[in-house]
Amino acid sequence: MELMTRTKNGWLPNLLEDIFDDRLTENGFNTMKSLPAVNIEEKEDKYTLELAAPGKTKKDFNIELDNDLLTISSEIKEEHKSEDKDRNFTRREFSYESFKRSFTLPDTVDTNKVKANYKNGVLTVDLPKRDEAKKQPKRLIDIS
Repeated sequence: MELMTRTKNGWLPNLLEDIFDDRLTENGFNTMKSLPAVNIEEKEDKYTLELAAPGKTKKDFNIELDNDLLTISSEIKEEHKSEDKDRNFTRREFSYESFKRSFTLPDTVDTNKVKANYKNGVLTVDLPKRDEAKKQPKRLIDIS
């Protein structure tokens, strides 16, 4: 088992990349590790937002919709802190950090029909489009 992995070219350890990474915050933590990755897909009848958050349960999330601002957040649970307190890690990359992400929704979203589901480490939020925003089939216009 390797405790330190090497870069693609095999010369420098990843530790050096972490030290010189420009995404470090003032407290020394990488901001990319505390924000879960998000995919947003536009379909004909809805937008689908997928947020990668493995190791959580659906009770860990708070999803708020304030007018056109969708906010997804999760707080650190005390049980995670106490579980890890007595363990001796040589490397620790699992993260149970709090996060908060906000998304401004377009006017085309029907905010009364937003639904969320958490399965296999991915939080999926369906954002249905309003009927008038959906693509209409082609039709002929009669001339009067």
